[in-house]
Amino acid sequence: MFGSGPIERTKTGDFRLRLSDAERALLRDLPQQLLAALAEAPGDPSLRRLRPSAYEDDAEAEDEYRLLTGDGLAESRREALRTVADTADRDRLTAEELDAWLRALTDLRLVLGTRLDVTEDTYAQEIDPRDPEAYELSVFAYLSWLQEAAVEAALQD
Repeated sequence: MFGSGPIERTKTGDFRLRLSDAERALLRDLPQQLLAALAEAPGDPSLRRLRPSAYEDDAEAEDEYRLLTGDGLAESRREALRTVADTADRDRLTAEELDAWLRALTDLRLVLGTRLDVTEDTYAQEIDPRDPEAYELSVFAYLSWLQEAAVEAALQD
């Protein structure tokens, strides 16, 4: 092994997952929650970061862009989320699966960060456990840490 983090590249080129049962349960559940939100409430304001405008000042060009890319991007997003949920209990991931994890973690962080209105100052202080958003802020921090570990693992030779 090349490291001791939650995700690390093995000598054979795949990726070992070192996650607790609670982490695995969270990683099975969160993608399912986002998949449900995408299907049931596509107009949810917290999902807006997943579909940023390509042409803010040109409605016609924006409509054309959405027509050309919308379904492909949305299906790619759903597939990445399903991959995380389906592979969270595994001990190893392929490079393709790790790529899906990186995309899904990005989407999960974007949505949760939007819901929580996360800024650079959000984590300037420790999370107050009495804060009504303490759990969600902790989940966001965990996803950020896991994404960083996945990027580091992907970059290992």
